[in-house]
Formats: sequence, C-alpha cells, structure tokens
Amino acid sequence: MLMPDKERFPDKFGRSIRAMSDYMGIGLQIAASFAFFVFLGYWADSKIGTSPLLLLAGVVVGMVGMALVLMKVVRAANRKK
Repeated sequence: MLMPDKERFPDKFGRSIRAMSDYMGIGLQIAASFAFFVFLGYWADSKIGTSPLLLLAGVVVGMVGMALVLMKVVRAANRKK
C-alpha cells in the first residue's frame, strides 16, 4: 500500500514543473530578444563600418526590450493575484 505522501508527489512535481516552465520561457524570451538586437548591431557594424556605434545601439534596444518584457510579465502576474 502506498503512503499518502507518495501518492501526492506527482501532483506536486507537475505543478512545480509547470511553474518553472513559465519562468524558463520568460528567461529564454528575454535572452533571445537581447541577443537578437546585439547581434543585429554587430552585423550592421561589420557591413557599414561604424565600429561600436550600432553594437551599442543594439545593446540599448535589447535592454529596452528586456525591460518591456519584464513589465509585461509583472503586470500579468499582478492581474492573476
């Protein structure tokens, strides 16, 4: 016969994996948006020849994008509560 704690383990594990997947998705989205704009700035610098300017612009745009994603997530979390 199974003990009550062992019967509930799959439920707890499933809930924690779902919660973790939400946060991992947010982290991946933030990292991907930042990396996209940084690499876009680097690529544009190599084509045009404006050494660090467009790379820095890509960093700034990527950081603004990260802030917007975080604001969106915080607003959604506040609505759930």
